[in-house]
Amino acid sequence: MGLNKVTNTAKRISIGNQDFGNIRENDCFYIDKTSFIKEWWSSMDIVTLITRPRRFGKTLNMSMLNCFFSNRYADRGDLFNGLSVWDDERYRQIQGTYPVIFLSFAEIKQTDYKSALQKIKRIITALYQQYTDIMEWEKFTELDRIQFGKVTPDMDDVTAQSAIQDLCNYLSRYYGKKVIVILDEYDTPVQESYVHGYWGEFTAFLRGMFNSTFKTNPYLERAVMTGITRVSKESMFSDLNNLNVVTTTSDEYSDSFGFTEEEVFAALDELGLSDRKTDVKKWYDGFTFGGHRDIYNPWSIINFLDKKQLSPYWASTSSNGLVSKLLQTASSEMKMHMEELLNGGTVVVDFDEQMVFSQLDTNESAVWSLLVAGGYLKVDNVEYRGLLRKPWYNLSVTNLETMSMFSDMFLGWFSTSNSHYNDFVKALLKGSLKEMNIYMNDVAMYTFSSFDTGTQPSGKSQPERFYHGFVLGLLSELRDVYEIKSNRESGYGRYDVMLIPIKSDDRKLNAIVLEFKVHDADEEKTLEDTAKAALVQIAEKNYDAELIFRGIGAERIRHYGFAFEGKKVLIME
Repeated sequence: MGLNKVTNTAKRISIGNQDFGNIRENDCFYIDKTSFIKEWWSSMDIVTLITRPRRFGKTLNMSMLNCFFSNRYADRGDLFNGLSVWDDERYRQIQGTYPVIFLSFAEIKQTDYKSALQKIKRIITALYQQYTDIMEWEKFTELDRIQFGKVTPDMDDVTAQSAIQDLCNYLSRYYGKKVIVILDEYDTPVQESYVHGYWGEFTAFLRGMFNSTFKTNPYLERAVMTGITRVSKESMFSDLNNLNVVTTTSDEYSDSFGFTEEEVFAALDELGLSDRKTDVKKWYDGFTFGGHRDIYNPWSIINFLDKKQLSPYWASTSSNGLVSKLLQTASSEMKMHMEELLNGGTVVVDFDEQMVFSQLDTNESAVWSLLVAGGYLKVDNVEYRGLLRKPWYNLSVTNLETMSMFSDMFLGWFSTSNSHYNDFVKALLKGSLKEMNIYMNDVAMYTFSSFDTGTQPSGKSQPERFYHGFVLGLLSELRDVYEIKSNRESGYGRYDVMLIPIKSDDRKLNAIVLEFKVHDADEEKTLEDTAKAALVQIAEKNYDAELIFRGIGAERIRHYGFAFEGKKVLIME
C-alpha cells in the first residue's frame, strides 16, 4: 500500500465538507487517502463492512469511491490528478466506468419504527428519481416500468426490501456492467432503534433488505458498507457468507481512515505549527487500527489546523447518549474498571466485537465492544488465552479529548442540580457536615430517578445506582487532587468509596472514606441508626488500613456514613 501524503496543506480548510468532488474542485486541504481505492479493489472481496468511530472520514472515503468508480464521473480523472491512485495506469483505465449506487443512512434518527421505515423508503425513492430517464430505454419492458413506478414513499415493505436489488438489475442491463453499491453509516438507524425501543422489528426489516441487496443479488459487482459498530451477523447479516468485516482491530485499511502521525506532523509543519506537535499528540492521538498505532482523529485535526486552538472538537459533535445511558446503569464492577481507566490506568477484559444490541442491558461485554468501536477506549494489546485462543483486550482511555468527553458526560448526569452538586463537593472538601447534608439531599432529589432502570424500582435499588454514578461524577471534579476508588478491599472488607490525596498535592488534603447504607426498618429504627451503622462498619472492618499503609496519618482520615431511604439522605461523621 502506498504512502498516504499531505497535498498542499496551505490550501483552504473546508470544515465539515464530506464531498470528495467538491473538495478537489475547490482545491481545498486534503490528505491523500486514495491508496484505499487500490487496497479495496485489489482485495476482490464482494461485500466489505468497515467499522470506524464517528467523524473518521468514512463518508469522505465513500464519496471518493463514488467519484472514482461511478460512470457519472467518467472523464473526471482531474479529481485524482496528483494523488497516489493516479500513478497507476491500471486504475486510470477503470476510473468512471461502473454504475454505482451510493446511499447513506446517516439521517435516519427517528424515534419510532414507522417513522424510521418511512425515512428509508424516502431515501430509496430519491435514489430511484436519479435514474428515471433510463426507463425510456427500449429494452425495458412495461413490467419493468410498472415495478420501477411502485417505488414511492408509500411503497409496501417487500417492495422496499427488494428495491436496491431491482435498481441494480435495471442499471446492469442498461449499462452492460454489474453494479457497485456503497452504503454509508448503515448502523445509525440501528443504534436509534435500540435507544428508542424498536430494535427487534427494525432489524428484521433490514435483514430482509440486506440479504436481497448483498446476498442474493446477481447484479452486484462489489459492495462496501461503513458504520461505527459491527452488528451481529445473526441479527442483521444472516446467511451473508460473502461479507468481509473490517473492525478497529483488523489490519486491513488500518491507515485509510484517520490521519497517521506522519501526515499530521507534515500538516503542522506546512502551516507553521511545528511547536504544537506535543500538545496535539496528547489531545488527538491514541487511536489504534489493527497493528497501526498513532492514528489521529481527523475531525479534531482539521478543526485545530483551522482554528489553531486545542479543544474537544470530536467529543463535542455527539450527545454520546447511548454510552452515557449504559455507564449510568452499569454494574459496580464496570464502574470500578471505569475509575481505573479515568485515573490513567489499563483494564483487561474480554468481549465479542460483534454488537448484539439486545444484550447491551444484560451483557457488559457488549458495552466494552461499543466503547472500543466508538473510539472512546483504545486497544493497547490483545492477548490470546487458552486452547481456544480467546482474545482478551488491554484497554485504556484514548486521549485527553476523550477524557474530557467522559468528564463532561459525568457532570451532565447532575446537570439539573449542578450548582448543588458543586456545592456538595466544596462542603465535602472543607468537612462541613451541615452543608453536606443540605446539598446532598438537594442533589438526590433531582438525580435519583435518572439512575434507576428497573421496571419496578425499589427504594434500595435507586440509591445504589445513584451512588455508583455519583462516584464517577466525583471523578470529574476531583481527579486532579484525589485518587478515587470504590468497592475495593481494605482491612477486613470492601469499602464503598475512598478518596486518597495525590502525593504531589501540597495542600495536605484529608483522605476520606465513605460508606453507604440503605435504611432497613427491620434492623434500624431511624435513619440516624443506619448512618451510625455505616460508621461502625468503617471502624470494625478497618477500612483505614490502605490509607495507613500509604503513610497517611489517622488525623488526616475522615469517615462519613451515608444513610438513605428513598430520596432522603443523612450523612454522619
